[in-house]
Amino acid sequence: MRNADILRTATDQITANKLRSFFTLLGIIVSVTFLVAVVAIIQGMNAYVKDNVAGAVIGANAFQVRRTPISIGRFDDEAWKRVERRPRVDERDFAAVRAALPDAEAIALTSGFPTPISDAIWRNRAIGDVPVYGVTPGYQVVQDYRISEGRPLAELDVSQRRPVVVIGNDVATDLLDGVTPIGQEIRIGGERFEVIGVVAPKGQVLGQSFDKFVMMPVTRFEMLYGRRQTATISVKMGQAADVAPAMDRAVEALRIARGLRPVQEDNFSVETADALVAFWKNLTRVLFNVIPAVVGVGIVVGGIVIMNIMLMAVTERTREIGIRKAVGARARDVERQFLAEAVLLSAAGGLIGVLVGWAVAALVAAVSPLPAAITWWSVAVAIALGAGIGVLFGVYPARRAARLDPIAAMRAE
Repeated sequence: MRNADILRTATDQITANKLRSFFTLLGIIVSVTFLVAVVAIIQGMNAYVKDNVAGAVIGANAFQVRRTPISIGRFDDEAWKRVERRPRVDERDFAAVRAALPDAEAIALTSGFPTPISDAIWRNRAIGDVPVYGVTPGYQVVQDYRISEGRPLAELDVSQRRPVVVIGNDVATDLLDGVTPIGQEIRIGGERFEVIGVVAPKGQVLGQSFDKFVMMPVTRFEMLYGRRQTATISVKMGQAADVAPAMDRAVEALRIARGLRPVQEDNFSVETADALVAFWKNLTRVLFNVIPAVVGVGIVVGGIVIMNIMLMAVTERTREIGIRKAVGARARDVERQFLAEAVLLSAAGGLIGVLVGWAVAALVAAVSPLPAAITWWSVAVAIALGAGIGVLFGVYPARRAARLDPIAAMRAE
């Protein structure tokens, strides 16, 4: 029997029982849909974090000097205790890095986490949940902020501890709507500050606005909130190729400034945006570890359903099998026929699952800030799983059909 005849007959049998075929494939369709959609959303979010979030937090062509690393997953308990004993990043470290990197485009000292959240008040208006950052002027360059009104923070503001602030566009719009922001006095943390500048809009990332904040001189910030244990030095270089050599020079300068001997490990962390991306991927890897178990259960259930339906089909078509054998069909031909039907069924389930998963991922990307990116390997795995399940669970029904005695089969009703 030719392969083309086998496939045509298998297709005819599947299309002749459309509803039964659909319910047979339901387990595989749901499992493959889950696999493709979840992988698409996770991969899309990974790319989004790399292209948008990491750059927005650390800045392009930039790196940070921190007391603690962004990702702590690689530390055991003893190593983490040593991290907790590290000294805070302070003005002396800032001066050492600035002296070591005269070619840097900008170097900034910023207040660390947890970031204070305050109400911003102007006359009888108020908005809540406004992040407050204490920074040196270089921070505005590191973050690629563009001043749309007024002026940026200056070194004199820091040295004289001036009560001035630069606000994000959302604060200017929501709090000072209809009023020229420059020169207005707003209250932050119970103190009055003069608005000297407004940052041009930067938009949102995953629904989180980057335009709702208040920046003040780091010296004034420390008067209001105290010194943070997690202050950060941010360095921006002119080109991406300059980042790695600059990091090496910063490490050398900090080791000298802190009096570390050659055998002592660094008591600080120097990291780029890649560290944030790696931290995010570590978080999503947990979900990736769960996906195979969920998909595996659904695929096995779908395979068992296919096997049961094929066994029922063998019973229903016993007389047909007997007639086929009587007119010359070999046991091998009958086995191939039923195996082809099982594989075609499961492969169709995998293909439908891929299309539905693709649609679900696109729908999630359209109605939410979550991006989605279909990956070729998830599509290949989905289709391969479907076809593989057809072979695995279709062998037994196919062999049972092939072993039927033609005379007994023809007598069956």
